[in-house]
Amino acid sequence: MTDIVRWGVLGVAGINAAMVPAIHACDGAELVGIASRDERRAREAAAAAQTQPFVGYDALLEAGSVDAVYLPTPNAQHAPWTIRAVAAGKHVLCEKPLAVTAAEAREMADAAAAAGVHLAEAFMYAHHPRYALVRQLIADGVIGELRSINVTFTFDASDELGHSGFQGAPGSGAIYDVGCYAVHVARTLTGAEPEAVTAHAMRSTVHGDVDMSTTLLLEFPGGVGATAQLGMWNGDRDTVTVIGARGWIEVPRAFLCGATDDADIIVGEGETTRVIPVAPADHYALQVARFDAAVRGEGELLFPIEDAIRQAVVLEAATRSWRERVRVPISAS
Repeated sequence: MTDIVRWGVLGVAGINAAMVPAIHACDGAELVGIASRDERRAREAAAAAQTQPFVGYDALLEAGSVDAVYLPTPNAQHAPWTIRAVAAGKHVLCEKPLAVTAAEAREMADAAAAAGVHLAEAFMYAHHPRYALVRQLIADGVIGELRSINVTFTFDASDELGHSGFQGAPGSGAIYDVGCYAVHVARTLTGAEPEAVTAHAMRSTVHGDVDMSTTLLLEFPGGVGATAQLGMWNGDRDTVTVIGARGWIEVPRAFLCGATDDADIIVGEGETTRVIPVAPADHYALQVARFDAAVRGEGELLFPIEDAIRQAVVLEAATRSWRERVRVPISAS
């Protein structure tokens, strides 16, 4: 392989509007093709991205010109297409959530290990420099001992009945669509795994009997709790607040922070509030660059694949919780 990682995109999802420019922006990356099972869509998407069209996903996977695959298919298709991609010798950056179940995630990880390729879950937000800063502030005790984390991630797409999150397939609904971010940031900032999860949801038969507005409680060791309000028919909100014994940290635009957006964070200490400036950054491009470096053997992924397996365990437990209306303990194993 050359120093350039040659990328193919498996699908024409809306998230390509962010990922295609990110691949183009990286010096060590080259976009060589986009695949769709529909010839017209393949050609239109490829023309817009100034790259080659592939008709059918297998056509792209069989191409010797592709080193790595970005996989933005609907959630229920992540496992089968990842397994086919790694079997073809491709490194895979798979959109979050990596898998619908922990068993799927383990199977995907085992397949990638057997093929000797990299597999990563695409949590772009965590590549933004401000999250390293937040973790450092917590570690330095700026807000005192960690007490809780509060996440709100909501939007309204209830009239988009064709939305992949509303089709009733496994992996549909608010927990998998936006809850994956809340679970991941809570796990990342606590540096721990939750011991139990409780989820309460408003479900909608019109949207495939999925959870449309969900409240989540994650119980972490030491009495630390994380709460999340998640929604797909709620007003737009996107914040993370970390509460400590002596202060708090707020991250506005916590997950959907554009490359030119204000990325500053806010810290409260006693009666004092201060803004810590953070330079704007393209977290999608930083994610691609980090993945490319791992593929070239020049660095490591931000999160090992074991992190994605543990993430899948929590999402699966949260789904069971709202469906059965029970608190679900999570095994430490």
